[in-house]
Amino acid sequence: MTVGQILDRAVKQWPEQTAIVFRGQKMTYAELGARSDALAWSLRQLGLNQGDRVAILQVNSPEFSNTYWACAKAGLVVVPINVLFKEEEAYHILSDSGARAIIANDLFTPLIATLLPRLPGLEYVVILGEPKLPKALDYARLIAQGMAGAAGPGALACKDQVQPSDLMSVLYTSGTTGKPKGAMLTHRNISFDAQACSKALPVTHDDVWLAALPMFHSYAETVLIVLPAVMGASVVMQERFIPDNTMRLIEEYQVTTFPGVPAMYATFLQVPPENRSSLASLKWCVSGGAPMPLEVMRAFEQEFDLLVLEGDGPTECSPVTSINPWDAERKPGSVGLPLPGMEIKIFDEKDRELPPEEIGEIVVQGDNVMKGYWNRPQETAEALRSGWLHTGDLGKKDADGYVYIVDRKKDMVLVGGLNVYPREIEDVLYSHPKVLQAAVVGVPDKLRGEAVKAFIVLKPGQTCSAKEIRTFCRERLAVFKVPRHVEFRDELPMSNTGKVLKRELRG
Repeated sequence: MTVGQILDRAVKQWPEQTAIVFRGQKMTYAELGARSDALAWSLRQLGLNQGDRVAILQVNSPEFSNTYWACAKAGLVVVPINVLFKEEEAYHILSDSGARAIIANDLFTPLIATLLPRLPGLEYVVILGEPKLPKALDYARLIAQGMAGAAGPGALACKDQVQPSDLMSVLYTSGTTGKPKGAMLTHRNISFDAQACSKALPVTHDDVWLAALPMFHSYAETVLIVLPAVMGASVVMQERFIPDNTMRLIEEYQVTTFPGVPAMYATFLQVPPENRSSLASLKWCVSGGAPMPLEVMRAFEQEFDLLVLEGDGPTECSPVTSINPWDAERKPGSVGLPLPGMEIKIFDEKDRELPPEEIGEIVVQGDNVMKGYWNRPQETAEALRSGWLHTGDLGKKDADGYVYIVDRKKDMVLVGGLNVYPREIEDVLYSHPKVLQAAVVGVPDKLRGEAVKAFIVLKPGQTCSAKEIRTFCRERLAVFKVPRHVEFRDELPMSNTGKVLKRELRG
């Protein structure tokens, strides 16, 4: 099945069901279907051809979702751009992907104006709002033109030309070193992953989802654009995550399903009780995008009387690969069991499967695994060797098949020849009553090769010394794992999805 067919099926089955709620306004599946058809028609009329890359630089909105669906139907390849990116970061993605068009909010006009002279291949600029750039196209006008054009006989024949094996998106992964590389995801990859999620979670047509995750991220695109359409559910959209506003939306619209990242759950705990709204309507809280510190999970669940189902998956896997089951044993600290139709193993350095409880690299096989990296055949061959996607995550499986992430392979610290996994130390630091956030990296050490360094953000009003932190760790960890260096900071560098940018801390 293609991604566009998922929306077409939802339109046919649930035309009057609310698809999107945004700023108090509702859009039905019938309306979303008509608008995405209109934009698909207009984009093809401009001269964009099947397989052309279309960049999306937009904040969370119905227009983001509509642009995504329109590209799916027109056979165009979506290239999302992080809205926080500066000129060089955006330039890399636009130039590397060879994007022919960009569809952006008008607030990004200054950025696009600086980029255009450097990107002769970027032929079409579509602006949501006021198009102040010369030759920029008006998004609203394209929709209006398409409403008439797409209704004509055979107007959207391009839909029939799109195949499940065709590219749907090129998603640039942040990576731990070097420039981001584009993971090529096909229609089959994304539709398979979304449908697998629908089987692993007890979500139905009647559920209401909240989209506070940034929609340019693979987690949000699959779980908050495609997955709700699989069962015709409703999505309440928030431009950006603001914890007390998010809580208000949950209560106002009786949201039942909240997919978030660990940082969001940690931030909920910081909202003063007098500013909180009720979360009683929530049935399912899902965490992914980064490892969930056990102390954060326990504190959130105790404070709000809710269970968090932790899952995992890299962008290269569309991206969800595993989640803790809702109808069987949930194991805090694990990322659960593989989704239906997917297989996860633990390999050693020679790609041999390891037995339960032994640590190695997490590898994945299934129809959700990417086609490869855009224009990077050598890195593709390395990542997909032996017929398995090598995730770069170190982990283990227990006797029941539950997957545990120990750390990123490249984040592991080698202290005097001994493996140290930063996440283990971070979990201990998060259990300290004064610690709000913690990140651990390896730094050069003449005697041991590497030494452990901890970066810590304290809770408001707290004071603490490096000695106190080391003493706390020494009581809970082997001596070689105790941080030799401790640095206190006001904040840690974070990605939009709540991952600490450790390469910046190492720098």
